[in-house]
Amino acid sequence: MKTYKLLLPGLLLAALALPACDKQPTDLPAPAGDGLFSLSDVAKILSDLPLQDEHLAEVHDAVSASSGNGYDEEYMLSDLFAAPGSGVGDAAAGNTRAGGYTTPLRDLFRDYFADRYGRTKAGAADVERYINALSESDMQIYWPFSENWDGSQYPVVTFDPGFGAETNFGYVIRRDADGVHVVDSLLVTEPLARSRPVWVINRNDDAAFTPLELFAADSDTPGTKAGKTEPEGHEYLLGIQDFTMLRQYDSWFAGASEFFVKCGAVDGFKATKEDDLRNYSPSVTDFMIVVRRGQVRRKIPFNALLLTNFTDQMEKIAFLVTEDDGGTTTNWKTSAVVKYNSKSYGFEFEIPYKDKDDIVWRGQLTRNFFKELFDAGGGTLTGRFGDVEITFSIE
Repeated sequence: MKTYKLLLPGLLLAALALPACDKQPTDLPAPAGDGLFSLSDVAKILSDLPLQDEHLAEVHDAVSASSGNGYDEEYMLSDLFAAPGSGVGDAAAGNTRAGGYTTPLRDLFRDYFADRYGRTKAGAADVERYINALSESDMQIYWPFSENWDGSQYPVVTFDPGFGAETNFGYVIRRDADGVHVVDSLLVTEPLARSRPVWVINRNDDAAFTPLELFAADSDTPGTKAGKTEPEGHEYLLGIQDFTMLRQYDSWFAGASEFFVKCGAVDGFKATKEDDLRNYSPSVTDFMIVVRRGQVRRKIPFNALLLTNFTDQMEKIAFLVTEDDGGTTTNWKTSAVVKYNSKSYGFEFEIPYKDKDDIVWRGQLTRNFFKELFDAGGGTLTGRFGDVEITFSIE
């Protein structure tokens, strides 16, 4: 979630001019075209909606579902309008939610636009255009530390200011006997988000990827141990047992860190004559791990299969860990090395990544690195790779 847009200072100040008490209708400038709502526009609109307890529950349901599916604590606006309460990955996981909300958030958005742009036929067309612009955007409600919510406190609403900023102003929403109010502006920081609910309007950049949790639901999908046959002879299963992020990689407004782990090798190499070399080609295992803000320095357990048949003849495998920051796809040109008849042979190949990604670690893991596990016939081994620790397993 690291897509940034320039905010002119004058526009930023205007966006942060907050009412001191009851909400009043606000005339937002009409979007110049579909999809051109800014993050600050959406934060202001959301703070003006007459939120009720069920709307907080709806957002919490959605971010909890996203988190359970291996994504960040996020509620995409596309899901908000199409399937209230659904999280990222629910469709892929086969989870559906029967709209159990009396008045979902999407109805509040629709009423908001209808009140401001008219309930005439022409006004209805504008309402649909604005709803479609939001629904088709990549914006979302991000709720960091949502697991700490007490089930009743209303949120502070803010937005990602971009450029790695760690503070921004937010709209403090409170409910009392007279209704829901924006009562103040507040400087929003990560410690504040740990202590009270904060909704951040930011942009989604992980929904197109499939995290390991969803792969694990499919026993035939590479990258999981489910459904694999036991190795025979001197063939082993090489996997990752757990993953620990030792520092944060991005501004907290941008959300979790999305790591891509990529392993390049000639899986199952077992040549008995030189002609066999032509029968093998390298392959790349690739999966995503999402580490949420509250999980820094916490060991995240999972079972990710890197190689189904790690044999005695495989000397070196390529290993790359990146933290996603987008950009243009480029390639790491490298090799995997195998040994036949006391001679080493390299298989050249390319592993893709994005040019703005943080390269956490890249290099080659040698068979000697795993020697103590092979000597013991299996086990686990933890190593540090840049600012992450990874525990490998050999079975």
